[in-house]
Amino acid sequence: MSAKNTLETLAKALLSGDVKVVDLTAPLGPDTPLIKLPPEIGKNTPKIEVHTISNYDKDGPFWAWNWFKLGEHSGTHFDAPVHWITGKDHPNNTTDTIPVSNFVAPVCVIDCSAEVAKNPDFLLTADGVKAWEKNHGAIPKGAWVLMRSGWSKRNGSEAEFLNADNTGPHSPGPTVDCINYIIERGAIGWGVETVGTDAGQAGGMDPPFPAHNLMHKANRYGLASLVNLDQLPATGAVLIAAPLKFVRGTGSPLRVLALVPNS
Repeated sequence: MSAKNTLETLAKALLSGDVKVVDLTAPLGPDTPLIKLPPEIGKNTPKIEVHTISNYDKDGPFWAWNWFKLGEHSGTHFDAPVHWITGKDHPNNTTDTIPVSNFVAPVCVIDCSAEVAKNPDFLLTADGVKAWEKNHGAIPKGAWVLMRSGWSKRNGSEAEFLNADNTGPHSPGPTVDCINYIIERGAIGWGVETVGTDAGQAGGMDPPFPAHNLMHKANRYGLASLVNLDQLPATGAVLIAAPLKFVRGTGSPLRVLALVPNS
């Protein structure tokens, strides 16, 4: 089948509903949970603010619009390689220079929700990924790998979403060998339902925060605060994750969509 026919077939499937579009994006606003860093590590992202410019009034009688203030890594967001010190020297490592072809890719979804329900500190290992591959096939080069955890169900409450106590945050994520393995497989990015791409206790790993440290060192990408991963099949969907074209951006809130066969 030619590329033209492939696109025509996809367009017809979208119109007929044979392929559905799934929104993987959490609502973004002043109540969006944001990561909280301990002061000894660094500053935090400011709370999101939305301000009215006009609302069909004396400041603009026929239109309504707002201005907002938010951090690059707020809500459902994209991590570019320049976000981490290990990725700062790559070419085309910012949101405005990454090749746009990298924003559309196949997606593999690894379901860890049962394990996370029993243990909020659950860690996905390389062996866990290999077990998934035995059932679903090898992770294809250039694919996104998403960890489905069910954590997005907590997103309505910042306290439950961050899940922190006096020992720090407790949330699921990958081990060092997990990230090394998906990089070896050629994954273009790693995505999660939690506030950041690493586990809550990942600061104690070696190296610390491997999803950031190793993925960006390899010039790969991250997605955080995803939702609706339970609506995606393990394989066979296509992910569209295009950050805003911020000049020299380290990341960006974005609308993440998936094209999914409607079986």
